[in-house]
Amino acid sequence: MQVLAHRRTFMKWVAAAPVFGAIAAREMSAKLAAAAGVAPSAEVYRRIGVRPFINARGTWTYLSGSLELPEVRKAMDDAARHFVDIFELERAAGRRLAELSGAESGIVTSGAAGAMAAATAACIAGNDPAKVWQLPDTTGLKDEVIMLGGRNAFDSAIRLAGGKLTIAMTHAELESKLSDRTAMVYTTWLGTDLEKAVAITRKAKVPLLLDDAAGIPPFENLKLYARMGLDLYCFSGGKGLRGPQCAGLLLGRKDLIEAALANYSPHEGAVCRPMKVGKEEIIGMLAAVEAWATIDLEKLNREWARRVERIAKLVETVPGVTTKISIPEGGNRYPTLRVDWDEVAFGMSVAQCDEELRRSDPRIEVLTAQNPSMVAGVELEERKAGQPHREQNRLEIVSMTLQEGEDLIVGQRLREVLDKARKSAKRN
Repeated sequence: MQVLAHRRTFMKWVAAAPVFGAIAAREMSAKLAAAAGVAPSAEVYRRIGVRPFINARGTWTYLSGSLELPEVRKAMDDAARHFVDIFELERAAGRRLAELSGAESGIVTSGAAGAMAAATAACIAGNDPAKVWQLPDTTGLKDEVIMLGGRNAFDSAIRLAGGKLTIAMTHAELESKLSDRTAMVYTTWLGTDLEKAVAITRKAKVPLLLDDAAGIPPFENLKLYARMGLDLYCFSGGKGLRGPQCAGLLLGRKDLIEAALANYSPHEGAVCRPMKVGKEEIIGMLAAVEAWATIDLEKLNREWARRVERIAKLVETVPGVTTKISIPEGGNRYPTLRVDWDEVAFGMSVAQCDEELRRSDPRIEVLTAQNPSMVAGVELEERKAGQPHREQNRLEIVSMTLQEGEDLIVGQRLREVLDKARKSAKRN
């Protein structure tokens, strides 16, 4: 058995050898760049005491989302050089979004949450100027929003616009709770669950909003929901779309999009006026959507997979460490590496490893069950409602937000942290 274990360890080192070679080559390139006086762009942050980091956690808003596509940066820079009429620009953007998606129209919003608020206001107040000015006071108006699947941490966007929440956890509950007070149904459900919900809301003639904030990629989702005939659907710009971090998309029926515009910035007096998007964000979002129309996602997935495969080879040289690569069904839908070890035997928990990586130079952020951006009240309410505890802590590495060569740094550093912990525990 001992001979077999040594053989397995040897084979893991053989598999990792090319990766160690790539690390050595990268370190030499970095030294040459430093000698040539190449200034890192991160200095714009370091000069005020902020530490940029290697993002292996994914497209989280509190970690500044994703990095804009080059096409997006170029388009936003061009847009910043001219004055335009924002009303005219939003309608022109809507026509172009319709061409790209197959939806009747669309607008650029301040993120997916901004789209939620705009959709809510549209369904409650419509285009009526008096009702637009009345919001968020909904006296005398249809203002109930059925949350199909339950509440979430983002439903404050609906409440801000005047929506009164009603919960439905099943399709049967949805049918029973639809009434003449229902302004809109909101859901994050996908697949056959979504199809069943659409059939119910369509029969009741109540608009449904699908929130698929992280739904691009694949680009096909932009067209899929239009083909399904969804009343409204939204995406985030700062996640996989790699558009402006502070922008999003709301697409759907032309009448509802027009109503959303009536309740949105730059209208003074509209409830969604504070959710401003500028000319740069509007043009940047269009550039992102246009870019994704031509991007080869299969090719990207192969590259993303290679990144986490290299990390896996490095950390598996530490005895007792195992890995698994998968693509999650929800959220960050990219090749993701899970790293496991016996926390007791290593004397190191996932949380301790996470903190050690964060203290590294460069700082490294990985995905764990911890969510520093969650308002504590959300979890308190979940516990009061008797909802199950969140899943056991784990350490995962999301490939999409890693830049070229950063996988080598992450793999090498994670290997060092785990190997040091293992040896320390063994000595004790």
